[in-house]
Amino acid sequence: RRARPVREVLFFPSRPCCIEALLAEAAEPGAPARPCPCPLPSGDTALSRLVRRLLSARRSLDLCLFCFSCPQLARTVQILHRRGVRVRVVTDAQYMGLHGSQIGLLRHAGIQVRHDQHSGYMHHKFAIVDRRMLITGSLNWTTQAIQSNRENVLVVEDAEYVKAFQDEFERIWEEYNPANYSFFSQKQ
Repeated sequence: RRARPVREVLFFPSRPCCIEALLAEAAEPGAPARPCPCPLPSGDTALSRLVRRLLSARRSLDLCLFCFSCPQLARTVQILHRRGVRVRVVTDAQYMGLHGSQIGLLRHAGIQVRHDQHSGYMHHKFAIVDRRMLITGSLNWTTQAIQSNRENVLVVEDAEYVKAFQDEFERIWEEYNPANYSFFSQKQ
């Protein structure tokens, strides 16, 4: 029997919660659970559900994000990368250098990152898991947005929507290829 396709809506803000056990299990499957000393409760929240959806990746994770400063989501992405999942990130050049941005840490971990070179923002906010699941909405991947803002995320397994977003990702990925950058005016 085939599982029904994923169709889920997540609303933020997400109440504060500890996702350490979830991340520890993902990083070391089968390892004995270690209690987290933090005072936050664990439980089912919008953030934990988003993390679970991301951790379902087995082959690829393509991220197109305006702003990425949430350490828990960055750890999730790094865990996937260490598992051998191909991770690619497209982001906005102006926001990737801000204090708290996780982009430098992702690059340092060996994750491929590309950014815009033009004026205007790369303002998309979507992820594609294994070329089959789309995660999109208003949510910037920041602690502020997750804990304080009214945001929404739609998670769907719908081939038509996934293909449209995958095509957009591939178009931007190629456009932002550093080999295509121009550093000097073409006028001589």
